Amino acid sequence: MIGASREALAAGRQNLESLTDSTSVDAAKLAEELTAVTALLDREVSLRRVLTDPSRSGQDKAQLASSLLSGQVSGETVDLVSGLVRSRWSGARDLVDSTEQLAAYAEVIAADKAGALDDVEDELFRFGRVVSGSHELRSALTEPKAGAGAKTALITRLLGGRAYAGTERLVASLVNNPRGRSLEQGLESFSKLAAARRDRVVAQVATAVPLSDSQKERLAGALGRLYGRRVHLNIDVDPEVVGGIRVQIGDEVIDGTVSSRLEGARQSLEG
Repeated sequence: MIGASREALAAGRQNLESLTDSTSVDAAKLAEELTAVTALLDREVSLRRVLTDPSRSGQDKAQLASSLLSGQVSGETVDLVSGLVRSRWSGARDLVDSTEQLAAYAEVIAADKAGALDDVEDELFRFGRVVSGSHELRSALTEPKAGAGAKTALITRLLGGRAYAGTERLVASLVNNPRGRSLEQGLESFSKLAAARRDRVVAQVATAVPLSDSQKERLAGALGRLYGRRVHLNIDVDPEVVGGIRVQIGDEVIDGTVSSRLEGARQSLEG
């Protein structure tokens, strides 16, 4: 993927990450719906050409996507796809590839939020090794004439109850829709998505007043140096903070608020 398409995919991934930072958003459901949208775009050649037509405005293409998908998938999926088609694309096929990649990345995010990302990475690796070591199994999973039902049933027998559900879904999507990739290439691409997810942490930040852009950059930079990873800030303005800042990353809390210091002083006096 080159040029405009690469930029469009990067923007789509950022939108997906921001959306799934909310605990109320079901990343696994997003993955399922984006997979369905991928199948639609892969099947309907004329539709993807219209949605990537550079002569049409981004807003026009977004409205078309929204009208087609509303009521069929969640509002979050509609927003993601609408954002994608607003972008410029180097080729119509790139839109399908990007939607598919976002579906897989949503599955990776779901695993990460469930604390199962380590399992998914390990299971993808071990599955790839098993397939590479068995010509018969590889043929059964890649034979074009074999039906999707038979392949899915085989994957269920291999992974069902033994692997994280997201791993099984990723493998099934790859086997049933290889889209020109080898099984090994597809598994490697999933592993790279998992690795990309590891390079990022989310900080929940509470402040008494809004932060300026420069303050956000300094805070993200300081936290990035502290944790050795790229940090995304989710900032909430909370009057109860009184002053200072409160940062939570995972189970770790850095509390520099006035209210926290006052509470600490009170407890010391009472003690």
